[in-house]
Order: sequence, then C-alpha cells, then structure tokens
Amino acid sequence: MFTGIITHSGKIKEKTTNRLIIEVNDDFQKKLTSGMSVAVNGICLTVVSYDERSFTIDFMPETAKRTNIQYLQKGKLVNLELPATSETFLAGHIVQGHIDAIGKITEIDKQENSYIFTFEIPENISKYIVEKGSIAVNGISLTVIEITDEYFTVGIIPHTWKNTTLHTATIGDFVNLEVDVLAKYLEKLIAKSK
Repeated sequence: MFTGIITHSGKIKEKTTNRLIIEVNDDFQKKLTSGMSVAVNGICLTVVSYDERSFTIDFMPETAKRTNIQYLQKGKLVNLELPATSETFLAGHIVQGHIDAIGKITEIDKQENSYIFTFEIPENISKYIVEKGSIAVNGISLTVIEITDEYFTVGIIPHTWKNTTLHTATIGDFVNLEVDVLAKYLEKLIAKSK
C-alpha cells in the first residue's frame, strides 16, 4: 500500500521488454531491499536487485499493456514511493499501485502560482471519479477539480510541481491513473446486494 505522496524521483537507466533499471539517489537506495514493493509512476513493482546507484524491476506483458510503462524511455524521470508503514502519515489517500487506466494530458494551464492539468480518460472509469475526490496520477495523490465522461482536471501547487515529474510533463504524455479503491468496492457491494 502507498499514500500517493511522492518522496523521490528516479531516472530510467535501461529498459527492455520486461525489465527496468532505475537510477536513484543514495537516500532512496539505502531504504531498498530485494523483494520489496516500490511504486514507479504509481505502479506497484517488486525490486529484484539493486546496487549503489540503481535498482531493477521486472514487469509482465500485462503490466506493459495496462500502464504507461510501455511509453517510458531511457533518461525519462519517474515518480517513486516506498510502501507505507505503520509510521507513515496517510497524508494522501490509499493507493494500491494497481493501475485502472491510462490517461492523456490534453492541457496544462498556468494560473498564478499553480498549474491546472486536464487529462483525457476512457469513459469506463469516469464513474469512479468525483469532484473533490482523490485520484492517483503517475502515483501522485491529487484532488479532482472537475470531472466529465471524457476528462478530469486537477490543480498542481508549487511543491508538487517541483517535487514530482509533473514539471517535465508535456501535452500528449500518457499517465497512469488509479481511482479511489473505495468506489470500486462500493460498486461491487451494491451490485451484489441487488
């Protein structure tokens, strides 16, 4: 489990059809162990090995198909988060690292000290997104401003802009989306009770 509060970023050092090697700083590397989960752009992945400067994860074809891992290239920055512990503040929201869909950035508007991002989404996930609700975008816990069947918007404060990969984002980029898990459980419970 994660919280969507991004603590570090890493850089793709190498990518194959089923493996990523990600360069990280010393602070992050010292916390790694083999077999632990790490959220990479919001995807829960397992550390298979690590050294002084990087760590390696393997991913399945299903992960490549359902996430933006398919678009990552060498040199690209990614958001990183270590798993939540009993000492972790739940400052964001409950994030599982299970990506529900890929969205696309269609607008980035600067408004005074913030940025408003618009994301195009598949219609089948719009029902899980609510105004003022939480959503994870590339692993970042964000609050929804506006939602329609085709898109949603979020506001990015200066801290989030500076401390996540959003400052490198461009229109047309694909992002990982994880909706609030409570909405999915509620939908299933209601369907089962009918």
